[in-house]
Amino acid sequence: MKKIDRRIFLKGGLAGGAALAATGTAATAKGAGTFNGYPNSMGVLVDLTKCVGCRTCEAACNKEQGLPAPDKPFNDTSVFDEVREGGQKRRTTEKAYTVVNRYDVEGREGGPVYRKFQCNHCQEPACLTSCFVNAYKKTPEGAVIYNPKVCVGCRTCMVACPFYVPAYAYSSATNPVVKKCIMCYDTRLKFGRPPACVEACPQEVMTFGKRTDLIKLGHERIKANPGKYVDHLYGETEVGGTSWMYLSDVPFEKVGFDTTLGNQPIISYVKDFLGMVPVVLTVWPALFTGFHLLANRKEAKKKEEENKG
Repeated sequence: MKKIDRRIFLKGGLAGGAALAATGTAATAKGAGTFNGYPNSMGVLVDLTKCVGCRTCEAACNKEQGLPAPDKPFNDTSVFDEVREGGQKRRTTEKAYTVVNRYDVEGREGGPVYRKFQCNHCQEPACLTSCFVNAYKKTPEGAVIYNPKVCVGCRTCMVACPFYVPAYAYSSATNPVVKKCIMCYDTRLKFGRPPACVEACPQEVMTFGKRTDLIKLGHERIKANPGKYVDHLYGETEVGGTSWMYLSDVPFEKVGFDTTLGNQPIISYVKDFLGMVPVVLTVWPALFTGFHLLANRKEAKKKEEENKG
């Protein structure tokens, strides 16, 4: 099945919702304006050539955020062999805000490439600008954080995110909760400290600092090491720029990055539709309750089959 482009899906979905809701009361979408980030925000520069796949960052995130114990211990490297439906590598979940994946790149002399995956904390977050209840906030420090108290469970943010980051707690149909990395905002970032994953990394894969300084540092490393890095700093301009940026010695598409996103913020495609009350306010709660029941039924059937086997 051909992969659906999220920008096209989001544009079409919101356009349809807007058309259906046009006869109702119009409301101002507070998040629908253009926002280019804070000039003094912090960020993280990730050098993929240094990562050895130790998963120390995963363990540090788990401890800092008080997340449940993983299904497999953090020193279990068998997780790198896991492949999800559609050939996808591991993604973040409600129980894991960051994961490390292995990529075997043909012709690379240094062995496999390991890539840490978490929220990239966009300068102009699509999750924020697509949320009609303002559940998301971009902080001056650079983090994109989330307020579960106002979330209605529509999951527009999951569709809008160009990096497929927000995860949903499917354990409850009546208590919607989106889970993702918040850059350790409450415990570290707002106090000027680096995220736990950055501080814990024994290989110094990640560098924490002012975003503008990290951009300069990234280009300096590329220039100072001819042939070592791909001549591109991923995240500097993609979808308007992100707080997490990356250096790589192999083409970014070889290690799971989407190189087709362009430099325009995703939400620019649908901004005109966000000034209307979405039809999801009345339709989506029932729809997702159905999803919840189907998911539970599928899980129960799977366990039943396993017991028979």
